[in-house]
Amino acid sequence: MQDVNWTALIIFVLLFAFITWLGFAAAHWRRGDLDLLHEWGLGGRRFGTVVTWFLIGGDLYTAYTFIAVPALAFGAGAIAFFAVPYTIVIYPILFLVFPRLWYVCHKHGYITAGDFVRGRFGNRWLALAVTITGIVATMPYIALQLVGLQVVIGAMGVSGSGLAADLPLIIAFIILAAFTYSSGLRAPASIAIVKDILIYITAFAAVIVIPIELGGFGKIFAAVPAPKLLLATPGPNTTGAYGVYATLALGSALALFLYPHSMTGILSASSGRAVRRNAALLPGYSFMLGLLALVGFFAIAAGVGALPEYAAGFKQFGNNFAVPALFLHSFPSWFVGIAFAGVGIGALVPAAIMSIAAANLYTRNIHREFINQNPTDKQEAQMAKWVSLIVKFGALVFILFVPTQYAIYLQLLGGIWIIQTLPSVMLGAYTRWPNDWALLIGWAVGIFAGTAMAIAANLTPTYVLHIGGWALPGYTAFYTVILNLVVVAVLTPVFNAIRARPAALDETVASDYFA
Repeated sequence: MQDVNWTALIIFVLLFAFITWLGFAAAHWRRGDLDLLHEWGLGGRRFGTVVTWFLIGGDLYTAYTFIAVPALAFGAGAIAFFAVPYTIVIYPILFLVFPRLWYVCHKHGYITAGDFVRGRFGNRWLALAVTITGIVATMPYIALQLVGLQVVIGAMGVSGSGLAADLPLIIAFIILAAFTYSSGLRAPASIAIVKDILIYITAFAAVIVIPIELGGFGKIFAAVPAPKLLLATPGPNTTGAYGVYATLALGSALALFLYPHSMTGILSASSGRAVRRNAALLPGYSFMLGLLALVGFFAIAAGVGALPEYAAGFKQFGNNFAVPALFLHSFPSWFVGIAFAGVGIGALVPAAIMSIAAANLYTRNIHREFINQNPTDKQEAQMAKWVSLIVKFGALVFILFVPTQYAIYLQLLGGIWIIQTLPSVMLGAYTRWPNDWALLIGWAVGIFAGTAMAIAANLTPTYVLHIGGWALPGYTAFYTVILNLVVVAVLTPVFNAIRARPAALDETVASDYFA
């Protein structure tokens, strides 16, 4: 690896010191009793439109997104741009479904998706399935945030072996664990504002300065190999890359707000109206994501992959090193420090929210449901704080001792698994018609089929269906959630005919889903 870039590193450390202070100071922001779970884990449900915008944006557009989307464009080309329509499609879903969930969760004091499913369908095992799925899908996501942090630290020349190599990540983990424990969701909410400002400055600087340096967009696109500029035209009897692109966009959109960290960000809003406003405002992040995807093409045009000074970085981090290499090549060291700090802070914000979300799920839907059914408010909040530490520690151990590729595989599986909660959560926001046991079986079928398909496809996110002489490659999560819904639709009338379902199982009424 190259020598330490001291200017970039000093600016990086100073900005990290600032957000560390901010994370601890957040405990006094919109002061509440942090011995109450909804205060610690949801910020007291008091974040308005602007704070919610930063929080959800910081939650969804992570350090790994900043690194991985351009890396995909750098390595695979146009398929990376599926992320743009994907993040456009999610906002109508947010507008239509999640204000209803906010209202009912606020009315009944629900803190997690598991709470809602338990109240709506009256089945603790279905709620447990949703809870375990959420926790398992979140863990590798946290690990991947540390990967993004690891890449930018390595890009500044901080390297070594053994403890010396791992020490920066360990320090970042300690900082993250400490301010999350002390301040709860208020910490990432306040830090997200700083992170997003830095990311926007970086993104706009990149799309203005780098094209000027490279001679304009015409020269950039001329330098990108033709196969990477467009999706490959499908052959006969196959949808080819078009099917992959479309199902990746739609399936990812259906899954995104089912993740526990997404739900936590939404439920922390002060009103359903704030959620709707964010559905209108959050596409600003989609615009930024499109700019970030272009950065992958900039890296191709700049030829950073062939420069000897970055060979060690590409060898260690693969295509994930494309963005750091481009920034080191194109910007002065002081700006590199700002950009890398934005990515590094962009790792801490979602990691904090994810650990809080996983802790909320365990505390409410496993510990309270099956272990201690009558905890005091303080015991409940304390349990969540301890679990958030354990979750972060587990992610750190995973990234330190397990090859990064396995975290990526598990995160891909996590997308396949989390979408199986869609019938219980999204349909549950509109109707009580699905039978709870049919939902549980549909979930199990989707989990099993999705895992089997992913293994058969060598743990890649796409699978080729063969139907009537047609080969239909597509996103495994999209195919399996359709299978899940079919199972639910077929089994619900059967189970309802066998066993009459008491209406009292549903704690909610129709008026709970509106203002």
